[in-house]
Amino acid sequence: MTTTDTPPKTQPDDKAAAAQLVDAYQKITGEMAKFIVGQKDVIEQLLIAVLAGGHCLLEGVPGLAKTAMIRTLSQALNMGFRRIQFTPDLMPSDITGTDIIQESSTGQRQFVFQKGPIFTQMLLADEINRTPPKTQAALLEAMQEKHVTIGGKTFELDQPFFVLATQNPIEQEGTYPLPEAQRDRFLFLVNVGYPSRDEERQIVARTTGTMSTDIQPVLSGAQILELQKVVRKVPVPDHVMDFVLDVVRITRPNEPDAPAFVKELINWGAGPRACQNLVLAGKVRAVLQGRFHVTIDDIEAITLPVLRHRIVPTFNAEAEGVTVDDIVRRILKNAPRGEAKRAL
Repeated sequence: MTTTDTPPKTQPDDKAAAAQLVDAYQKITGEMAKFIVGQKDVIEQLLIAVLAGGHCLLEGVPGLAKTAMIRTLSQALNMGFRRIQFTPDLMPSDITGTDIIQESSTGQRQFVFQKGPIFTQMLLADEINRTPPKTQAALLEAMQEKHVTIGGKTFELDQPFFVLATQNPIEQEGTYPLPEAQRDRFLFLVNVGYPSRDEERQIVARTTGTMSTDIQPVLSGAQILELQKVVRKVPVPDHVMDFVLDVVRITRPNEPDAPAFVKELINWGAGPRACQNLVLAGKVRAVLQGRFHVTIDDIEAITLPVLRHRIVPTFNAEAEGVTVDDIVRRILKNAPRGEAKRAL
């Protein structure tokens, strides 16, 4: 099997660690099931994002337990957790921190930096699109560089560091769409849907009774950092890498080989970060499926959450009721697979 990348040589310990990750994944989902009913795909995508070292954006109407899901995940991963409720009057300093005047024992006054809630390991940015873009942008440096610069001084964040944000559908009143640069920093955009009838019955029974549960930690932050290193060693075959490149490049209407439906339905396509995220998330999913190599099925399984926030549809697409998910599914259907090149 040839590969386009040359990952570090796989050691027996790496495959043993991968097997331990599968076991940990089962335990984590079991712990979260104590508190969260259903949402299996959402939980899987959250864990893939964490193990890939990426940030995650969850979108859904209020009341679908998005906040509870993230809080429960932080407990299962035994990580530092802080929550910020984003509101229209929230200021950037409310996120990053600010310098305050403090009087020393000698009576001298000096500025001391008071850290904001961003100084944690897992940050819940609740209803992130309820605040204007200026405040949303306060997260950009932290999400990309894993540090914060205040008054010319740089403060490193604890590792691992994740931003798990929730947002309401942008059609709702009082929302500010995230800028493209901000959306692109998120590995996944996960859609959280309504529960089934049986799931909703369980939710009502649990939340209106006396049932209480304790979430037991399964992994620590240090273990997550080690598992992230193991995941990066998973090899990607040439035909899978080609598939990733084909899928992302097809989203760009200005590409010479872009099919007609892309030029009609897409105003702006995905950038190179989409390729990186597809590969990383595909590696994590492969390990969780018990394999130490990536397949096209792995890529297809995570393409929607990777691409849905990186594609800007045209006015025609919106007028015809064509969603970004519809477009991505059509792209997947038409993307070439290895030697089996299908007409676009």
